[in-house]
Amino acid sequence: MESSKQPKHNVSRRALLRTSATAGAAAAAAGSIAAAGPAAATASASTAARRSTSPAGNLILRNGRIHTMDSAGTVAGVIAIQGGVITYVGNSFHRARRSFAEDPRVIDLHGRIAMPGLIDCHNHFVLMGNRPGRHTPLENAYSIADVLALYRRRAAALPANNKRAAGASDFITTIGGFTPNQFAEKRLPTLAELDDAVPDRPVYIQVGFTGPAVTNSLGKTFFENVSGPFGPVQVGADGSIAGAPFPGSGPSTKALLALRRTLTFDDRKSSVRDAMAYAASLGVTTHLDQGAFQATNTPDDGAASEDNFAMYNPFLAVYGEGNQRDAVTGGLPEAVVRLRTNALLFDSEPDIPVAKARLQNTFPFFGNDLVRTGAIGEFLADFQHYAGGNDTWTNAATAVAKAGWRAEVHSITPSDFRTEIEGFEAVNSQTSIEHLRWVVAHATFITPDYVARLKALGGGVNVTPYRYFGTAVPAGPPYRMLADSGIPLGLSSDGMQIAPLNPWIHAYYATTGLNALGNQVNPGQQLTRAEVLAGFTTSNQWFLGGEDEHLLGSLETGRLGDVVVLSDDYFTVPDSQLRSLHSVLTVVGGSVVHSGDIRYWVADAGSGAEAGHRDGGPGVVGH
Repeated sequence: MESSKQPKHNVSRRALLRTSATAGAAAAAAGSIAAAGPAAATASASTAARRSTSPAGNLILRNGRIHTMDSAGTVAGVIAIQGGVITYVGNSFHRARRSFAEDPRVIDLHGRIAMPGLIDCHNHFVLMGNRPGRHTPLENAYSIADVLALYRRRAAALPANNKRAAGASDFITTIGGFTPNQFAEKRLPTLAELDDAVPDRPVYIQVGFTGPAVTNSLGKTFFENVSGPFGPVQVGADGSIAGAPFPGSGPSTKALLALRRTLTFDDRKSSVRDAMAYAASLGVTTHLDQGAFQATNTPDDGAASEDNFAMYNPFLAVYGEGNQRDAVTGGLPEAVVRLRTNALLFDSEPDIPVAKARLQNTFPFFGNDLVRTGAIGEFLADFQHYAGGNDTWTNAATAVAKAGWRAEVHSITPSDFRTEIEGFEAVNSQTSIEHLRWVVAHATFITPDYVARLKALGGGVNVTPYRYFGTAVPAGPPYRMLADSGIPLGLSSDGMQIAPLNPWIHAYYATTGLNALGNQVNPGQQLTRAEVLAGFTTSNQWFLGGEDEHLLGSLETGRLGDVVVLSDDYFTVPDSQLRSLHSVLTVVGGSVVHSGDIRYWVADAGSGAEAGHRDGGPGVVGH
């Protein structure tokens, strides 16, 4: 079992708590003096540069169309970042240069569109970072040929394997985050096709939470030789592995468990680095993670199951080691993103021991600019009790309110939002939650009357695009109704189990209503492209809350220097090309963490192979 293999992990407390929790005042005060003249701008730059943060790069971006997302809608040509913090936004390179004692790196954007680093306010990024195998996202593939080409590239970027199939580290995998509906053939690849693409490594591809799945010949041999009590795994002659019910167990979840049982801590850290590299190449620089279904270490565990207490350890180890800032692969530092963590509760009984332990031993908004705690959610109780209307949920919600925490709940049925919001109201009648920003997530079927009731409680809604994978009509969420209601509305991915992580796929779905098959499934509920961009930036400041609200989501002096430069013009590309957008240059805290095409992985040391991206994004020149 994995627990017997894991060494002690000495994560540096100094590395994790490097950022001063009291430094936010400088950031909050700096944003309002841009129009006060050169002396004030210089003072602002000096104040902002004193903030202790990480990464803390020095950089000027010039000759861009930089959508700052500030309240005035400013589009600037130049931005300066000193010590990780924005010190100038405007159109004068010479004024931007003044705040630096030594020459910073300067990058000419050649007129490209830039914007704040995107904030995903509801996803399961930590699960992605704990995936078994060499996880390779397929959400950007639109045919079997695309899948096979990506898997060939992935195999070429790994050290020679010599047909070994001993455990997860030998496998190339994709677990969730896509649907066969997005492929032209409307099916999964076959064993023969996977053998042709990857003859020397085992492969495992699983749809959603619990399958179905498919493998190649080497994988078939591995799964058919899994020992009891949960093996062998039945695999068809064509490589197919039957799915399991949700919740429940079946061949695909047995296969997934077999891979997880071979994971080492180093395997998990490798997956963390790959996940960070991929997210940075999409332009998502801040992730608000929503936890996992608590793992049972049985075939009842699906793609969304993990240990809610231990799954953060590989992330903390990577952050603590400093690898994401210091290690260089292909001329770039290994990508770094910011992580915020909600604590999912999973009590099944009214005495709520899990909730009590969390609230007694965890602090809200605790950490630094790279990794920080967030709220309680997206569950206040286990899956059988998540919707409220029972003592377990009510007791947990009451305890969360009394402790003064934000809370977030999960709504995916035509009725669960009713019992949840009614539960919020009942808690509020005893302990006010009106200042705590309680949230209903997904809100696929929420109605205007309940939106109004949630708004009256000071609450908000964040929505996800998982219905893009389906065919039901109307699919939801009701974007237009929510935007017009005036309730705080955030956009998020819910990636990557049953939804894509890619925000540009969400932009396509939210602005067109078209699903993965190209059919209209959400008529009359479209957002504009400007609204979608705000949904992933300024609107999500509210959902982060705390110090982050004054540091992220817009490009203003005193805020953190997270910038994304896009591959094409977001505002003018045809709808059909929205899903193909990505970042050609991603900056976190003034440090370039991505350049080039979508980067699916970090190359293994010594492999001598490309790392799933092209360096030096097209048309972007730095010196």
